[in-house]
Amino acid sequence: NIYYINRFKMIKIAPSILAVDLINLKDEVKLVDANGAEYIHIDVMDGHYVPNITFGPNIVKSLRPITNKVLDVHLMISPVEKYINNFIEAGADIISFHPEADDKPLEIIKSIKNKNCKAGIAIHPNITVANVTKYLELIDLVVVMTVVPGAGGQKFMDSEVVKIIELNNIRDQQKLNFEIEIDGGVNKETSQICKNSGADVLVAGSYIFSGAKDNYKTLIDSLR
Repeated sequence: NIYYINRFKMIKIAPSILAVDLINLKDEVKLVDANGAEYIHIDVMDGHYVPNITFGPNIVKSLRPITNKVLDVHLMISPVEKYINNFIEAGADIISFHPEADDKPLEIIKSIKNKNCKAGIAIHPNITVANVTKYLELIDLVVVMTVVPGAGGQKFMDSEVVKIIELNNIRDQQKLNFEIEIDGGVNKETSQICKNSGADVLVAGSYIFSGAKDNYKTLIDSLR
């Protein structure tokens, strides 16, 4: 079996609000909070780094009073640096960004961590693990994109699983502490591949929010 298997690790689930009917955002977040989600994943797109436009710091600020769960903000924006403080002040717990989207990635990581927020980097399918190894000892989270960032509801890219395994091996060998989060096309089947490859956090949007509301707990649990 090529997959690294850790049967005793509890996977965290991060429902992505990208898949929510925004009219019901508050109620939907409360529902996934009550039904076992550990993180709430917020995809921020700027129409520049990716073709779509989604949320800004105002959404983070509006969600902060209604959940104590980790607000997990994924910035798909370029540039990055000038917007960091707005997201921290809005209440983000983790801020991940794409290092190639700004010319000061090390400064960005330091500025996030200096304000008692966790810092993450995200790996676009076009970017290799070798391109980001220099950041791994500095960060708290690595987001492995298993779709091309920019839209929800895409199919899981099996080609990216090798990155999960590679990151997990680096973490073990160097005794590093970052979490590995998978974002894109996660469902009952692909979640097991990710988990068995060393993932810690699974982002799921369409899989959870397109289900019946009284079934959210079952859907979330099925990813573990």
